[in-house]
Amino acid sequence: MANIIAKAMARVDAGALNDIFDNKPGRVEQPVVQCVNIKRISGQEPGGPERYRVVFSDTKNYVQTMLATAANHHIQSGALRCGMLLQLLGYQANNVKQRKILIVTDLKCLEEYGELKKLGNPEPLKVKPEDENTSHPTTITSNTFYGNSSNQHQQSMVSHTKAPTSSDHANIYPIEGLSPYSHKWTIKVRCTSKSDIRTWHNRNGEGKLFSVNLLDESGEIRATGFNDECDQLYPAFQEGSVYYITSPCRVQIAKKQFSNINNDYELTFERDTRVEKAEDQQDVPQVKFNFVRISELASVEKDTTIDVIGILRDVGETSQITSKTTSKPYDKRELTLVDQTGFSVRLTVWGKTASSFDVLPGSVVAFKGVKVSDFGGRSLSLLSSGSMAANPDIQEAYKLKGWYSNGGQSENFSTHASVTGTVTGGARSDPFKTIIEVKDEQLGMSENADWFSVKASIQHIKQNTFCYPSCLTEGCNKKVNEVYPGQWRCERCDKNHPKPEYRYILSVNVSDHTGQLWLSCFDDTGRQLIGMTADKLMEIKETNEKKLADIFSDANCRTWNFKCKAKMDVFQEEQRQVLSLSPVKSSHADEFDRVRYQVQAASPLNFVAESEKLVALIKQYNID
Repeated sequence: MANIIAKAMARVDAGALNDIFDNKPGRVEQPVVQCVNIKRISGQEPGGPERYRVVFSDTKNYVQTMLATAANHHIQSGALRCGMLLQLLGYQANNVKQRKILIVTDLKCLEEYGELKKLGNPEPLKVKPEDENTSHPTTITSNTFYGNSSNQHQQSMVSHTKAPTSSDHANIYPIEGLSPYSHKWTIKVRCTSKSDIRTWHNRNGEGKLFSVNLLDESGEIRATGFNDECDQLYPAFQEGSVYYITSPCRVQIAKKQFSNINNDYELTFERDTRVEKAEDQQDVPQVKFNFVRISELASVEKDTTIDVIGILRDVGETSQITSKTTSKPYDKRELTLVDQTGFSVRLTVWGKTASSFDVLPGSVVAFKGVKVSDFGGRSLSLLSSGSMAANPDIQEAYKLKGWYSNGGQSENFSTHASVTGTVTGGARSDPFKTIIEVKDEQLGMSENADWFSVKASIQHIKQNTFCYPSCLTEGCNKKVNEVYPGQWRCERCDKNHPKPEYRYILSVNVSDHTGQLWLSCFDDTGRQLIGMTADKLMEIKETNEKKLADIFSDANCRTWNFKCKAKMDVFQEEQRQVLSLSPVKSSHADEFDRVRYQVQAASPLNFVAESEKLVALIKQYNID
């Protein structure tokens, strides 16, 4: 035992903690210390992450340490225990209210020494009276080192107050160390997202605001500027740049309904908040992503905020919708993303992002802060607090680009289109049927709708009425009428629009080896079958009839798996054309019952899955 203690004493870097806070040249950058105490601190609000206060000793001195939540797993897994030696890989030294506190972001446990009694006779680190004016920030990360005197950072400044002095950056806080009890601090952060200026009007008055998302190695936080601060600070921020932000700046409980940032707190800029662009733009990490694969969207709850990355397969035209609440028009553009899981998803961008979107199809695009919707199946919408990066310099992007360039672009992709009216209390069964079985079993002839799946090939798509002009108001989708040139009216919304958004309503004849069937397809399915938006196809129709015919011809003879709903339609007196079987006479003289087969989802064949089905069928015959 004595031999182990001697080895441990030799391994600890005695005096390293004092050197860190004095920023001494030649100090050990990643010192070995001993853990002498661990205390759990509850989160700042219910459901928030646990925090740990740890005391580290270098045998001469000891110091209180706050563990970043990213390093919590060392304690929660039992790897870090009292008495153990560890190596500090990432940390930031701070003087707070005449106390020295070390923020640790990364560490390595040295388990070979086991759990030991306290080594040496360490004393608390003392704050020298002159520290407030002479100390320098010390920051170590697991992959970079910097600790230069803050008088090297003489930047151009956007501020309401005096120019910065050499002591302005003495106390660099990590974002994770901010709380309502933090008063004098400076953070060094990267602006990962900057919103447009938004205005509001209510009974209490009117105003304007903007917000930015800020990032450092320890985490993210949202900051908002109102009215005068909006005017003063909005021009200071540029997405992707690094800034020093210095208090006074209010730290308050985050309003989660307005932000997708994983932080219990948020910042509000004040009159004297200082924002200064940093000369060194490299030592703060880029945007952090937590990607969800497109194939996994079906298991993500509605309204969840996620990050996603994919190949840009299709770029829709810019259109406008009118907000139901404000009656203001908003630009929108629909994009289609695919990834190597074989799935595609529709993602909508808004405002300036939509109108100025210039990324080319085939590019890799990463989105941070998109909302998951289940309207017509899983789809995504970029939030105003979210951000987008084209061809980002990250590993996931290179993998996607390599896959797409080596055959991925020729693959067929499935979607997460879902069936409306899903039975509550469990998943609905969509049994596979052949076309002859659909007819013989008279699916759709009962009072309730019948659901089924069918594998069939497209024989013909009617071209005379393949789409309709719809309302631009969000969530309406009702047909609009052109009352005079450049004015389209929606009776439901009681509004006029300068143009409509065309949406598919296709009549498709399909067949399998047992027969033929007419199916009705709406916009989501139509985009898949045709390969473009109805707006784009209408433009082609108006300029090039031959190209239009070729597009419909190309859609023929393709085989899809269709999920369908069969339901009885009852029409009185004059009959309109429906997609149906032969009419069945009802008990009422002027009524006919017809069955409509409506496609709820379509996906191209997955040949691996189809082969597995065939193998399972063959096994049922017990053929050796």
